[in-house]
Amino acid sequence: MVERYFLVLLAVAGLWFASTGNLIVTTYVVPGLCMLALAFNAVLLIAFRGPFVTGYAKYLIYEMLLGLVPLALLAAGLITWPPLAIAAGTAAAALLAILLLLVLPTGFEGALIYQEAERCTARVLETDNSAIIDTGLVRSGEQRCQLEILDGRFQGRTVTGINMLNGSLEQDKLFSPGDRAQVVVSHDGDTITNVTMSDHYRLGWEALMAAGFALFLILFAGRTGVRAIASFVLTVLCLWKLLVPLYLKGWNPIWVGLAITLFLTILIIALVYGFDRRCWAAVSGSFLGILVTCVLGILFTDLFQIHGAVMSYSESLLYSGYAHLSLTQIFMASIFIGASGAVMDLSVDITSAVHEVVEKRPDLSWQEAARSGLNVGRAAMGTMTTTLLFAYSGGYIALLMVFMAQGTPVDHILNYKYVAAEIIHTVIGSFGLVTVAPFTALCAGLFLARRGGHPQLQEEADG
Repeated sequence: MVERYFLVLLAVAGLWFASTGNLIVTTYVVPGLCMLALAFNAVLLIAFRGPFVTGYAKYLIYEMLLGLVPLALLAAGLITWPPLAIAAGTAAAALLAILLLLVLPTGFEGALIYQEAERCTARVLETDNSAIIDTGLVRSGEQRCQLEILDGRFQGRTVTGINMLNGSLEQDKLFSPGDRAQVVVSHDGDTITNVTMSDHYRLGWEALMAAGFALFLILFAGRTGVRAIASFVLTVLCLWKLLVPLYLKGWNPIWVGLAITLFLTILIIALVYGFDRRCWAAVSGSFLGILVTCVLGILFTDLFQIHGAVMSYSESLLYSGYAHLSLTQIFMASIFIGASGAVMDLSVDITSAVHEVVEKRPDLSWQEAARSGLNVGRAAMGTMTTTLLFAYSGGYIALLMVFMAQGTPVDHILNYKYVAAEIIHTVIGSFGLVTVAPFTALCAGLFLARRGGHPQLQEEADG
């Protein structure tokens, strides 16, 4: 059925062009119909679940492949679209990718540890702290809470929940009357056997914060804000639906990380520029910088003798039945994945600057254009490397305070394994930033000089 609809659209577009010589059908009508179909698909995916969604995902894959054909022709320079059509095509590709990732199964849905339990929210009515052992700073024992279940099959019931305290300030939580909690209700049919209190319920406030940020971003940045939100959602979905499951299945972390980073780099930068020469210049420069970061990360992880277990919760992963995984390779991949955002940012800045220069001076040689981009890169590198330092070290303020309070010598601090791991993240990520500047400047000069970012500008310059 899908093939027939697609062929009908092509036939209509061809007949219209043959009779009128006007490309309005292929430029606006067909992309508009595709966007309408995507909106309809989104409604169906939200309204239905289960086998329907699984079968529908196959249809979406086919639709996405067909939709990417004109974008590929555009990127190759075989066809030209006006900016509006380019923006519509890019938006369609991003929306299709988001829909596909939403319905894509991870393969670990059956690995839930709460298969025979109901997960829901509850309101704390009363608390009993008599079984808590208070040693001043830490507490252990258990807290009993009277709860009213707020949703799920046991909604409205009043039950007793157990909150275990292990003497860890990092992991323990303490409830008060009026708090909302996330609980796990174990049951045998309609009989509740046990209620475990997982944590305070924070999803409502998290959703409110995310919605507020999205609204502010859209009001402030308009369409750019919408594209930023789309790129954020794409990144989260790719990490959760692709990267993490493939790592758990034992795929090579380096190659998987590079492939997903390249995919995200193309889509995110395309959301900024569309699929034009600026996009490919920025993507080329970004990925070359990421490759440098990857190679240096592998090299210095070996030289520093860093084991991947230095990552938080990595040992818990091994003890959960995944001892076959290479934590060290996962750590290596985390180096260039963590730096890829800053690398993309700098690459886009340089490409935009070169594009503006070439638009003002279409007669500029590619060497001169590249030199202009390099000058912009030099100015931005200082702050970008500091950005990485703040990003990686911000979570270790408490650790630095412990070192200072204990009088630990600086040379000992720098030699600790977990400190050396953060040094690798920061310095190697900075290497990527330093190298992406000349790479992007060179690529932007080659792609954009005497073309101005769009093929038609070359014709204007030649005319």
